[in-house]
Amino acid sequence: MLMAHPAVLRDLVEQYKTLRLLHAQEGSSAILRRMEDVAYTLCVSTGTWDADAALIAARHQLPGARVQDDSALTR
Repeated sequence: MLMAHPAVLRDLVEQYKTLRLLHAQEGSSAILRRMEDVAYTLCVSTGTWDADAALIAARHQLPGARVQDDSALTR
């Protein structure tokens, strides 16, 4: 499987986190569409089918990730 560059993954994770917060605050359909687009790109980049799984996979692929790092699971 091809692996996305760590800088790309880091940027996608940050975008998704920011959009998730904005959507929770505003509930805008435009923000939701952008969040879904970023989630899709994260899924494709990590070979997963779910945004939460993609976040976990991305964080494990980033430099400095700990094997037992489950920080994506805490909200």
